[in-house]
Amino acid sequence: MPTLTVNGQSAEVAEETRLVQAIEDLGVSIGHRCGGQARCTTCRVSFLAGEPETWTKAEFTKLGLDKADTLAHDYRLSCQIVCAHDMVVEALMTLENQSWTDTGPAVSPQVQPEAQWYTRDEIARVVRGE
Repeated sequence: MPTLTVNGQSAEVAEETRLVQAIEDLGVSIGHRCGGQARCTTCRVSFLAGEPETWTKAEFTKLGLDKADTLAHDYRLSCQIVCAHDMVVEALMTLENQSWTDTGPAVSPQVQPEAQWYTRDEIARVVRGE
């Protein structure tokens, strides 16, 4: 089972668990104001280690990488990532550092919208319009 470390807290998580859910399971109240649908960016995380090499189309579109001339980024959407290996992340928007009354609607166990996975090279081609 992969080990997830979030804001200094670590635990083993079941493989293929959505990262946003695994973060909540560790007791970190990460935002997911859109219910984990890649419609907002409140579930964003910064990777310190173990960043996945695949992206969903919904994630790179929401982050604006489909319009960028570079694939540089500072964060990823935890609702669009599954735990498949060890990861160390920082949750950026939490109940404790925002003025929310809750973190958002419950998230589905499966990545939503239905995931279409791309490697960095595939994303680069999509960004270039190839």
